[in-house]
Amino acid sequence: MPGLGLVVKLASALAAAVFLYLAVTFVQVWQASRRDQARQVEAIVVLGAAQYDGEPSPVLRARLAHAADLYDRGLAPRIVVTGGKQSGDRVTEATASARYLASRGVPDRAILREVKGRSSWQQLAAASEFLEQRGISRVLLVSDGFHAARIAAIADELGLVAFTSPAPGSPIAGAEKLPYLGRETLAVAAGRLIGFRRVAGIKTGSSGPAAPADLRFVAGAAG
Repeated sequence: MPGLGLVVKLASALAAAVFLYLAVTFVQVWQASRRDQARQVEAIVVLGAAQYDGEPSPVLRARLAHAADLYDRGLAPRIVVTGGKQSGDRVTEATASARYLASRGVPDRAILREVKGRSSWQQLAAASEFLEQRGISRVLLVSDGFHAARIAAIADELGLVAFTSPAPGSPIAGAEKLPYLGRETLAVAAGRLIGFRRVAGIKTGSSGPAAPADLRFVAGAAG
């Protein structure tokens, strides 16, 4: 049947196009994971990760240690820590992060806290909102390398001028990164097609970039 042959050809062409798109996206995600864009900015933003009763997990601790090093190098006058509570938590990821940074000598006045976000999009959306209120748009994003391409794209969608600096001491290394790179590839591929806001499940009709009624921040002593 000629009609069936045409359908098979179209299906094959579509499958090839999808494969090529995902392959190119994977390479871009992988390249971003290896690229350090550390430079002078207005704020360093640390993406949240798990904490255990106020103690940062090894993954979060690696991100915070790197952010503290960048701060000590004078690359930014402030650090934004992000992340709310997960089920069963007594403190937020941002609170655990702020305590760790204080132990590293970062003054409280230099720390801003986003305390409600439970996803990368929510954390960055809330952070971008209060940074905009301070006239800040140029930021350095700190997370694991495999995360870099997606958070940079989310930040761009939110109107931030963002650069990425992966945490070099992350315990997720070597072959362990492959599943994360795969998931990030799918997330980046989908976000580029339909928008990262929609991938995060945020309704486009919500007020502001991150539903301000639900997301809050706490500033350091100097605001």
